Amino acid sequence: MAALSALVALSSRKHLVRAFTTSNVARSHSIIRSVDVTPAPALIHSGRSSLVRLFSASTDLSAEQKAVLEAQIKSKGDEIRALKDSGADKATVAPLVEELLALKAALDPSSAKPKKEKKKNNNGKKKEVKVDEQSDFITPRAEDYSKWYNDIIRVTGLAETSPVRGCMVIKPWGMSLWETVRDDLDKRIKEHGAENAYFPLLIPKSFLSKEAEHVDGFAKECAVVTHHRLTADPDGEKGLIADPEAELEDPLIIRPTSETMIWHMFKKWIISHRDLPVKINQWANVMRWELRTRPFLRTSEFLWQEGHTAHATREGAVEDSVAMINNYAKLCEELLAIPVVKGCKSPSERFAGAEETYTIEALMQNGWALQSGTSHFLGQSFGKAFDVTFQDKNGNQSDVWGTSWGVSTRLLGALIMTHSDDAGLVLPPKVAPLQIVIVPIQPKKNDVEGKAAMEAALDKLSDELKGAGLRVKVDDRDYVRNGAKYFEYERKGVPLRIELGPRDLAKGECVFKYRVGEEGKIAVNLSDVVSTATEGLDAMQKQLFDSASQRLKNGINTEATYEEMRDALKGDEASEFNGSGLYLVPWKCDAENEDKIKEECKATIRCYPLDHNKEGDIEGKTCFYSGEPATHMALFGRAF
Repeated sequence: MAALSALVALSSRKHLVRAFTTSNVARSHSIIRSVDVTPAPALIHSGRSSLVRLFSASTDLSAEQKAVLEAQIKSKGDEIRALKDSGADKATVAPLVEELLALKAALDPSSAKPKKEKKKNNNGKKKEVKVDEQSDFITPRAEDYSKWYNDIIRVTGLAETSPVRGCMVIKPWGMSLWETVRDDLDKRIKEHGAENAYFPLLIPKSFLSKEAEHVDGFAKECAVVTHHRLTADPDGEKGLIADPEAELEDPLIIRPTSETMIWHMFKKWIISHRDLPVKINQWANVMRWELRTRPFLRTSEFLWQEGHTAHATREGAVEDSVAMINNYAKLCEELLAIPVVKGCKSPSERFAGAEETYTIEALMQNGWALQSGTSHFLGQSFGKAFDVTFQDKNGNQSDVWGTSWGVSTRLLGALIMTHSDDAGLVLPPKVAPLQIVIVPIQPKKNDVEGKAAMEAALDKLSDELKGAGLRVKVDDRDYVRNGAKYFEYERKGVPLRIELGPRDLAKGECVFKYRVGEEGKIAVNLSDVVSTATEGLDAMQKQLFDSASQRLKNGINTEATYEEMRDALKGDEASEFNGSGLYLVPWKCDAENEDKIKEECKATIRCYPLDHNKEGDIEGKTCFYSGEPATHMALFGRAF
């Protein structure tokens, strides 16, 4: 320290020589550098060379030395913030962040965090440490599509895991997306003639047993309530236990779907042909005990709507189920910008107890299909099982014909995987909970007039956009840097960001930045903001739909042999980004052969597409698997 004091005394510009090691950069040697106390920028670096440190982490710093380091930290922090606000990339900012951390470690060695080492399991092999739940890192799609999907959900705050296995907590941003879908679909359902109602969460097991195929289809997925109260363990070892004296005579099933409960009620409500049709819809949660889960795509509990209808004729019921699958297709295409293939399921893939299942299938970016909505023609099976009859116009008793149809929060998974990219969510403007975010660049603190003018301009801009029916927010948080705001809203998929600063205001304009589509920033006259924003968002909606439609078109193979499909799909995993896609092929309906294909290449018949199974479409064609005359054109593929 005596030598250090001598150096300080000899320097007319108060040069300080410092020596210290910093644990946060994991270096084994000290680096030497001379640093000037003034001016502040000169304290940080020269030509962005390595910091030179001669203070030992264990050496007590004088007040003067601490002051110098604090000045360096402030200057370095200002430099990093300026770079981020200007849109600099991570590669440019990263070395400066490293320098900042080193400076902080010199001032306070306890702030330095050593690198986490990979944990080892019992076999001595390295075990990868899980990504911190607070990390904002998104795995690139090309590296691991499944991890990318989970990362998108995590970093954008859509949902997270809960203490209950297989169940998720849907967070506000995810719930607001579902609410937008729900509100749009609810209007379509009401226009279809259905009314909303609500039915119990718990269903007597005896109800589920009444329709044989139905109980067969859901038996392995049912969660069962067997007791109606708990009691303290008399041995004091297990805490609370199910009271042995409170066992239910008829156990209760947490609804996997509500057909049985609703058809029980239909028996009470339907007497005559004048009572038909009955169309009931329910917005609810259901429970299907899944062994392997993915957020939104397959969870033990999920949100959905389920429609149930009863009709006097077969034709009325078929018409209803077809109309609803068309409604679902319009919802996907018009609101979510997701093109779909409409079709019928093969007999092996039909809903338990249905005579026909109509489906919409979407193609995800990795080439896998996702069933996105179904509508079932139930025939008279549930009417007979629950003894639901009506008196027809001739006074005769007849069994009613039924349908059921539904979509779920699985649509949010489809939305993520259809449009999003490595930077985060991409939301079509029509479904985005927030379509436009306005980020002001505030005047200087002492500019009272400038602040007043900015507030007035923000209010006017926001009111005009809201008046045009757009969902708008002004983010004027003064404790968050604008660069951080830009990053946040890009991650969340907000379609349009508008920036407005004093200079923009003086020129009578603002700056537009779209999430996708338009490259770079666009200067827009303040008088044209509403029309330009409306046109731009419409163009973005169309562009996303057109892009997804082209992907769907390119992703359907029409010339493959079975061997070619088998070889392509055998190793096709959900984690692979560039999957093989779907296969449209001539097919002879055969459940045994269908099972063999599932076994050999894990592919299923997604549907018999309606557009490719019209009269004459299979004439003269032979099944690509058996070589026998084809009965359908079938769409095969891997699916979530």
